[in-house]
Formats: sequence, C-alpha cells, structure tokens
Amino acid sequence: MLSIRVLDEAVKLVKDAIVSEDGTSHSAYRKSLAVSFLFSFLGELCGGSSKDLNDSLLEQAAKSNKDTNTSPMRNPPLLSSAKQVVEYSKDYHPVGEPMTKVGAAIQASGEAVYVDDIPSPPNCLHGALICSSKPLVRVKGISFDSKPKPTGVAAVISAKDIPNGGENIGGTAFFGSEPLFAGDIARFAGDVIAFVVADTQKHANFAAKTAHVDYDTEGLDPPILTVDEAGMAEADHKILSAEINLGSQYYFYMETQTALAVPDEDNCMVVYISIQCPEFAHIAIARCLGIPEHNVRVITRRLGGGFGGKILKAMTVATACALAAHKLRRPVRSYLDRKTDMIIAGGRHPMRITYSVGFKSDGKITALHLDILINAGISEDVSPIMPHGIITALKKYNWGALSFDIKLCKTNHSSKSAMRAPGDVQGSFIAEAILERVASVLSMEVDSVGRSSGYMQNIANVEQFNLSSIWHKRGVSRVPIVYQVSLSQIPAKVSILWDGSIVVEVGGIEMGQGLWTKVKQATAYALSLIQCDGTEDLVEKVRVVQSDTLSLVQGGMTGGSTSSESSCAAVRQCCNILVERLTSLKKSLQEKMGSVKWNDLILQAHNHSINLAAHSYFVPEGSISYLNYGAVVSQVEINVLTGETSILRTDMIYDCGQSMNPAVDLGQIEGAFVQGLGFFMLEEYLANEDGLMITDSTWTYKIPTLDTIPKQFNVEVLNSGHHQNRILSSKACGEPPLLMAVSVYCAARAAINEARKQLKSWGAVEGIDPHFYWTFLLLHL
Repeated sequence: MLSIRVLDEAVKLVKDAIVSEDGTSHSAYRKSLAVSFLFSFLGELCGGSSKDLNDSLLEQAAKSNKDTNTSPMRNPPLLSSAKQVVEYSKDYHPVGEPMTKVGAAIQASGEAVYVDDIPSPPNCLHGALICSSKPLVRVKGISFDSKPKPTGVAAVISAKDIPNGGENIGGTAFFGSEPLFAGDIARFAGDVIAFVVADTQKHANFAAKTAHVDYDTEGLDPPILTVDEAGMAEADHKILSAEINLGSQYYFYMETQTALAVPDEDNCMVVYISIQCPEFAHIAIARCLGIPEHNVRVITRRLGGGFGGKILKAMTVATACALAAHKLRRPVRSYLDRKTDMIIAGGRHPMRITYSVGFKSDGKITALHLDILINAGISEDVSPIMPHGIITALKKYNWGALSFDIKLCKTNHSSKSAMRAPGDVQGSFIAEAILERVASVLSMEVDSVGRSSGYMQNIANVEQFNLSSIWHKRGVSRVPIVYQVSLSQIPAKVSILWDGSIVVEVGGIEMGQGLWTKVKQATAYALSLIQCDGTEDLVEKVRVVQSDTLSLVQGGMTGGSTSSESSCAAVRQCCNILVERLTSLKKSLQEKMGSVKWNDLILQAHNHSINLAAHSYFVPEGSISYLNYGAVVSQVEINVLTGETSILRTDMIYDCGQSMNPAVDLGQIEGAFVQGLGFFMLEEYLANEDGLMITDSTWTYKIPTLDTIPKQFNVEVLNSGHHQNRILSSKACGEPPLLMAVSVYCAARAAINEARKQLKSWGAVEGIDPHFYWTFLLLHL
C-alpha cells in the first residue's frame, strides 16, 4: 500500500517534470491530464490515514476514485442499447413502409459508382489546387522547388488561361458568385491561385504541395481575420452582461470535392461532379468558358455526403477541371485530398454573441437584446440566410421584449457556407445558454416547471450519484426544439417503358438521405391509383436515375431538408398526368377482359401511341413553410480528473408527420444528432494567425466515433397525423434533430457545475493544499 503522502509527492514530481513545447494546444489541460491519470492509477493503491487535513482530503478522494470505479451505479462501459419507436402509416402504400434505402447493398459492398469511380477516359489528366497560405497578399509568381517541373506536370492553369469571352467565375448561387482564381491578389489563406495538371493525381498533388508562391504585401492593408476587427466599434460603449463564442465545423463528408470534365464534339463539355446543385455548376462552367449553356452538360449520380458543403464549394473543382480540359482538349479530373478540402471548405459560420437579459425573481424573462457578429468570410455565399435561422430557433421560447442586431462580417477567410441547420443550431444553443445563465444567477434549475415524473426520477438518480462520487459527476438536461423549413421548387420526369418498368428523373440529388428511396415509393403509390392488377408490387419496377442538366432543367438546389418531399410531390404530379392518360384505355380493356394487368395495360398503351412520358415542375402553393418539433433528454457523466465525457442516455422524440419511410427517417434523425454531438462536444475547426486551417486531418480534427454514441439511445418518431397542406402528410427530418445535441452539452455543464460545488466546498476549508489547484484548472470553463 502506498501512503497518501507518497501520492502527494508523486503528483508534485509529475507536475514539475512536464514542460509543454511552444505552440502546444491546451497545454495546461494536457499537464493536468497527465497528473490526473497518475492520481487515478495510484489512488487505488493508497491506504492508511492521517490526521492532517490535506492528507484526509487526499485519502477521501483516492478512496472515492476506487469506490466509484467499482460502484454498481456505474454503467458497463462497453454495453450499449437502443430503442426505436415508430408508428407506420399504410394510407399511401408503399409510402410509409420502412423500405431499405435504395443503393444500400451496393454501397456496403463498394459497388456504388461515385465520380472518382468512373474510369478515366483515354489521355486523361489529373488536377490539384494551388492555394494561398497567406491572407490579403499580392501573388507575384509561382515556381516549383525542383528544376525542371515536378514529374508529369502538363500545365499550370490560372486566371490568364480563361478564354476570350469567359469569366473568372468559380461558382454561383443565390447571393452572387465567387471567382475561380485569386488573380493578382489572394484575398485569404486558402484562396485558389492556380490549378496544376499532371499525368496522375499523385503527381498533381505533389506538384501543388511543392509549389512555391512568391508573395508581396507592399501597399496592402492588414487582413481582417476576426469579427472584432470587422464589427461594431460602438459596442465598446454598451454594458453587456454575457458573451457567447461559437466556432466553425467542417462537413467531413466521406467523399471530398471531385469532378471529371470531358471535352465533347462541337465545343461542348461534359462534367461529372459531386454537387448538390448541378444547375448552378452548369451556369458557372458556361460563363467561365464563354460558351452557351447548351454546350455544357453536368451529370450527378450520387454524393458521398454533402451537408451543405457541396453547394458553392464543389463548383470550384468542377470549373477548374472544365477550364483545363477546354484549354488542353483532354479530359481532366480532380479528387481533392482531405487537407486541401478542409482548407477551402469554409464550413459552419463562427460567431460572437453578446446579450443583455432581464428577468424576474421567479425566472420569467422579460427582455432580451442580442448583438451578433457572424464571420461570413470573404464573400456572401449563403450567409444572408443566417439571421433568419438564428431568430427562428430563438423563438421557441417567449423572451418578452426581444430585440437584436445581427451583422455579417466580411473577413479574409474562405467564405463560410451552409452547414447542416445553418443559423438554427446556433440560435437554439444561444437560447439554452441564456436560460442556463438566468437559472445560475437565481440558483434555480433550468427545468423548474412542468417536469414529468420520469424526468424527476432521472434527476433524483443523478443527485444520488453525485453525492456518492467525488471524481465522477453526472448531469441531465432537457431541450425542446422548433425548426422552420420551406418547400422548394423541383422538376421531375416519369417515363413508363414497354415492359412496364418505370424510369424517374428528379431535380433532387441523392446524397445519402434516402431521396431516391422516397421517390420510388411515391411513384409506386401515385401510379397504383390506376387500380389494375400488379400495381401492388410496382415499387420494384421503379428506377431513379442520375441528374442530367440537359435532360431535366431548373433542377435547383438540394438542401433545406425538404428536397425529398418536394421531389415526391413533383413525381406525383407526373404520375397523375400518366394515370389520367391511361384511365380511358384501362376502362376499355376492362370491358373486354374483365381485369387488366399492369404490364398488359402499358403494352397496349404503347400500341395505342399514348404518351407515357410526363414532365412536371412542382411549385408549392399557399404557405410553403411549416414547423418541426422535437424534444430530448440527455444524461451525461464526466470524469472530473481527466475530462472524459460519457453520454449515458439520450431519449428523444421527433415529429416526422406521417413518415414516408421510417427506416430512412430514423437514420437521418440519429445521424443528425450525432453530427450535432461533434459540433458541441468534439470538433475544433481552427486556423493559424494567417487564417489558414491547421486542424486539417483526422489527426487534429476529431469527429464522433463509436464511443461517442449514447450508451442508451432511445428515439421515438412521433406520428402527428394527416395534414392537407403537407406532402403526403410528411415532415422534414434531415436537419432539425441536430439541434437536440445541445442537450448533451448542457448536461455536461450541469455535471461540471456539480464538480465545482464540491471543489468550492473543499476550498472553503482553511488550510487546503495548493496542490489541488490543478483540479480547479481542469474544471475552470
């Protein structure tokens, strides 16, 4: 047995021995973590007692560490469980059935074809982006470290290579366009300076990394890198009660930005691209090359994840490939490595929030004023939508008199873009943070009203655990969400072939959210209304095909959580046209044959020269917006010594309306929640003093893993009934559930507050050993 005094000396030795290198992130925490691990290990070996107060505290803490690790209240760390509660609707069969997602099997086996899986055409070249490593600098030239040029390099494409009549445009969206190349001045670290083309992707990547860019800053103003430098000078004269800082988040899709451009006959260009808005890429490529839009064809089959990151940013790679292919008259493709993708991505909008809040002694809030500075980066992208999302999310609570001043700040960073639930996730967090602050000031619980008996039992269990444990504390939090979405305009085309099989084109893009699956189900339901034999299995006859901008125009953008239902609405309109065309023939055949099979009906329709292809453009009528609701309770345990956080349990309920596909929707709900965990608990998308991203790989950027998932994860999809103004009575589920992950953050803070109470009680005892200071540092948030 070790004595308490030996443990005390060991702690001091380790503290003195660890010296962090310059530039080490979280150096104080890293030192305390090493000490904590030592304390945890040796504490279980300590025995004996002492009359000295400090030894008594150490002894108690060491004993508690040992007892807590073996306590029956501790959850087995490797066990996990889940419960999924869903009410199926059979009103629109097969819509509402938990059908397996289209393409799931070939995705699991690796047979699904993505852009980079398309075989390279003959004489294909490969490209890589050369990006600026500094903000707001003049680019004097580009050279390579090796002489001659690196192996395999065919050309270095820049703004000078844009043909006559073309534009330096790399992407276009709702609020303007972005240049493809920086030109003479690079505006931010990560700005694309050139596009190096080589015989292999490996050679292109190597050339881009070894390229030396000659910079000059003479005559240029210093770059603006923070919202403080870009924002309100008058804020210095205001009295603000609290400040909230929210960072950025990277998309971390499995497939990085990629494209393949193939020159075609008659000055045409075919571009295969992984993008959420092929139509916008089509326009940008035509403008860059200075050719008519009918000379450009953009094809998108599926995305390996999007989350908003493949709207504007995907166009940069596609347009660069198209420009190089146009100049060299050879196919050019590019697949960004993860580091480059993370440098140019932009990600979620960072922001600084300061607020003043007034409230009564019972906790009722009477007034709230917000000043919000949003780091938009170098250009608008989708930033103008951010204020609407923030305020909409805040409105889940009654703030009394609510006022706000929100500013989009132009900075010398890569433009921030849409990231799953843009604005809403920050707004929901702000609301919970303010409630916690008010509750803390009043020394009352956030959920002081309307608790259910089950929730109260949960609270009681947590309180009992916290009384019995020193080095492990638990917290619980309950969070409601309200999320507004808007339906989108989307085209569709449905064609019935000779054998009765069906081909569907829609403007919505399949990016893992199950859009094709729901479209298949909606098509089968809508065509089954013809009511002939064989339509009960019609879903197996439906195939949804890739997006082609010359085949289906006005495709718009896939995003905002409603593209699936809008695509289904467009398909139903097409099917209604076809059913109307077939009805007369069906009645005629029934009179002759008694019953009519689907395949026979379609064969006769072809023989009678009935048009079996229908096109539609869905435009929502009346109110295009509706609200989504959800609620969640999460219980979290923290290790006071190490900061390790475990999510013991999460119970969530989400209003999906009449779910079109419960299996798909459950995946979206759970996936969104886990991505939210990454934002609130793990992921740090950080830049250096020049604004260049430095958390640019999995070594430095940590996304949720298996051990991040709640040990008990219970999800209920609430069937909220029929609604005539919603598409098949369904509701969106792609983005709103992400907001519920804030419950984990709030629960962790509640656990930390319990630990602080304990440490303060120790600190109140006269004569406490200063060696406990590292523990206070650990808990100082």
